[in-house]
Parts: sequence; C-alpha cells; structure tokens
Amino acid sequence: MHVVETRDQGDAIRRRRECADCGNRFNTYERAEELPIDVIKRDGTTQRFDRRKLLRGLVRAAGGRPVGGEQLEALADSIAAEVRRGGPEVQASLIGDLAERGLARLDPVTAIQFASVYRRLADLDELSEVVQRLRDEPLPGSDQLPLEETSDSVGTIDRSPVRAPRATKEQRRKHVRQQ
Repeated sequence: MHVVETRDQGDAIRRRRECADCGNRFNTYERAEELPIDVIKRDGTTQRFDRRKLLRGLVRAAGGRPVGGEQLEALADSIAAEVRRGGPEVQASLIGDLAERGLARLDPVTAIQFASVYRRLADLDELSEVVQRLRDEPLPGSDQLPLEETSDSVGTIDRSPVRAPRATKEQRRKHVRQQ
C-alpha cells in the first residue's frame, strides 16, 4: 500500500492511498489528539465531545439528499474546530446550531431534516417556523463558520443548490401544449 496524495485539511491530514495488491484507493485521515471537551446536554448531564458521533448525525440527516461524504466530513471538521476554540466545555445547543446552519449552507432540506430531530418538532407549525427562520436568516459564506452572518447569501435558503427551481403550473401547461 502506498500514499498517492497528501492534503492538509485544517485539523486533519488526508492521505489518498492505493492498495498494491488490488489497486483500490481509499482515504485516511490523521488527526492530532486534542484535549477532551465536555458537552453539556439539555438535561444538565455531560458527555465527551465525539466528532464521529457528530458525523453520524450529519450523515443520518443527509440520507437520500445530494450531500457528499466529503462535504459532511468538512462540516464536522469545522464544527469540531469551533467547539475546541470554545474551551473545555460546550453547550449541546451550540453544536446543534452549528450543525443546522452548516447543513443549511450545503442543502436546506437536509438542514430541515436535521432540525426536525434536533429540535424535536412536534407538528407542522413548528416545522413551518424552522423553515421561515432558515429563510429569514442569512447563510454563512464558504469561508465562514456556520453562525456568522453574511449579506451576500440572503435569499438562497429556499433553493436547493443542486436542483433548478420548479416550473410554474403555467410553464408546465405551455410546455405540454408545445409538444
């Protein structure tokens, strides 16, 4: 097995490796061990911060959505870096807010799926409030942490970055008539 490529990705070194026997390639990530961070949960209990647990939650929220694993890895890295900058303790709500805002930048529907579990939404009114809040609050730029605000991204939350806007009823009728 040999290293094909090495990249510095902030708090990790990514190495692209290739198996000498079968030729398959895969990525490995090397991270320095950090001081433990305690997460203060809603009920007041504490738990060690676990980046892998965070990543699992992000992956679950993105299930079936057009969000790639590398995007989720990068988001987990940025959240972990922000958490570590905050000191030895962090509120679970901050981690959830960072995850929700970061997912909103990647794909708004994924952010709503995440929020439905994270915020324990009970009905459509609560879901509607989350959607409206995501529409009203500006999204962070790609060079910003998820809770920082920018003015250049206002108004993009309601559109998935992968899909084109849906055609109106009139546009669909017109298209059918033309065929």
